[in-house]
Amino acid sequence: MSFFPGQDPEAGNAFQCDAIAHVIVPRSADLGDEFYVRRALPSVKTRMVGPFIFFDHFGPAEFRVGQGLDVRPHPHIGLATVSYLFDGEIMHRDSLGTEVPIRPGEINLMTAGRGIVHSERTRSELRTTGSPIHGLQMWVALPAAHEEMAPAFAHHEVDEFPMVRDDDMFGRVVIGSLYGKTSPVKTTHETMFANIAMRPGASLPIDADHEERALYLVDGTIDIAGDTFEPGRLLVFKPGDKITVKAVTDAQFVILGGATMDGPRHIWWNFVSSRKDRIEQAKADWKAGHFDKVPGDEIEFIPLPEK
Repeated sequence: MSFFPGQDPEAGNAFQCDAIAHVIVPRSADLGDEFYVRRALPSVKTRMVGPFIFFDHFGPAEFRVGQGLDVRPHPHIGLATVSYLFDGEIMHRDSLGTEVPIRPGEINLMTAGRGIVHSERTRSELRTTGSPIHGLQMWVALPAAHEEMAPAFAHHEVDEFPMVRDDDMFGRVVIGSLYGKTSPVKTTHETMFANIAMRPGASLPIDADHEERALYLVDGTIDIAGDTFEPGRLLVFKPGDKITVKAVTDAQFVILGGATMDGPRHIWWNFVSSRKDRIEQAKADWKAGHFDKVPGDEIEFIPLPEK
């Protein structure tokens, strides 16, 4: 899912913490009725963080009665989509026959591989009452050797994820390993993603174990080495440097990253590949109707963009 054709985000000002390589200021778009989407990756100075090649933060917003999310069927290749919600619900359907709702704290990991089609919508029952929506949509690139793997889908419930906590901090290790805990989510490349909540005055070190790391602040204010940061910033850290995050207010953020990908990736619309010719093939296949249909959502689709 790509909510809007936004331009690349911009890098922010320099900060005194030497461990911060870049501060990414997301591009923002209002899709209507104050439903905002902020795009942090890809950016001009940071194309990827580990395997993460795309990062959208949508909401928080409230759908009124009769309204809802309607992302029509569309294709992907060469990536895995990672969907994570803070509030609300989204019904996922795909060309494998999957039909499953995702709710807060759960994760959907859809591996496109050689090609998959999916839709994301609000269930009709929620349209009769109105419903909130708030979450993240991320893409991770696949290693070159796995770009043409068979498509797959995995849904994981909240209680599957290991937790780290103390009196002033709560963390959920969603993908990969962090703080001695390892998630059961299977990936094709070293990937790390965790959701952290902290109370005012709490401190948390961020391990330097992963080659590439970033922090996206969802709510609240944090301090790193005397610099304060407000919500909606992606802090990209330098490799190998230890960092301590202090909560100035109640704060929630995600940590993401992993090993450096095995070479650059091309990205066009919903397609990611290490080869430009593969993206051209995918464009032709979608235009010609060669991708599989989504059972239960066969009528509508998003046409190939003209540019």
